[in-house]
Amino acid sequence: MNREIIIGIMIPFVGTSLGAAMVFVLKNQISEKIQKILTGFAAGVMVAASFWSLLSPAIDSSESYGKLAFLPAAIGFLIGTGFLLFLDVITPHMHMNNEIEGPNAKLKRTTKLILAVTLHNIPEGMAVGVVYAGMRSGQTGISAAAALALSLGIAIQNFPEGAIVSMPLMSEGMPRNKTFGWGVLSGIVEPIAAFITILAAGLVVPVMPYLLAFAAGAMMYVVVEELIPEMSEGKHSNLGTIAFSFGFVLMMVLDVALS
Repeated sequence: MNREIIIGIMIPFVGTSLGAAMVFVLKNQISEKIQKILTGFAAGVMVAASFWSLLSPAIDSSESYGKLAFLPAAIGFLIGTGFLLFLDVITPHMHMNNEIEGPNAKLKRTTKLILAVTLHNIPEGMAVGVVYAGMRSGQTGISAAAALALSLGIAIQNFPEGAIVSMPLMSEGMPRNKTFGWGVLSGIVEPIAAFITILAAGLVVPVMPYLLAFAAGAMMYVVVEELIPEMSEGKHSNLGTIAFSFGFVLMMVLDVALS
């Protein structure tokens, strides 16, 4: 694995860590308005990344299927969504709006929140890994610049997400250093998931379109299940919608301009 790929899969982790470091800057919980804006922006980035960086290359690399070129993307997308649904059901966790769910209601709120953060980061790491694997295979039309665009886009999305999920841990009474440490540890699953995905993808290049779409389906599940409800519930939902648009456009510009 060359240096370019290693840097690429580490960039989103840096974004998460910087977001978690906001516990040293902010004294109190993030305001509702700011949280709506950050959540909406993150959702916009992930939706754009799912299409421009994952689904579109999956369809383009399936041209040999003719009129059925959509099939690998459709199947992979549904499997990715189902996989995250499965994780969501079996993993005791808290949603980003602090609603408690899961089979083990006795777990502490902070534990559930940490599990929720980790769950969010897995599909993002997989997305980065599968794009870099596609770039390395040379059979998907994904350029190094396009892979870097996705990595940067997810890092931008991870910064507000890191802040959103770290601040509640501090408000629960956890010390700042420990809160930051848990935020960093939750983000480390991203490069790990990316590395594992790259290794696996190298062995199954023929199913690369399915893997690209799988990552897109997993990311879209997070958006629909977690981010959109959080940005649209209660007051100031219009701020979340506006931020969603800016996040979507920024990721689209990054992907197109750098591809």
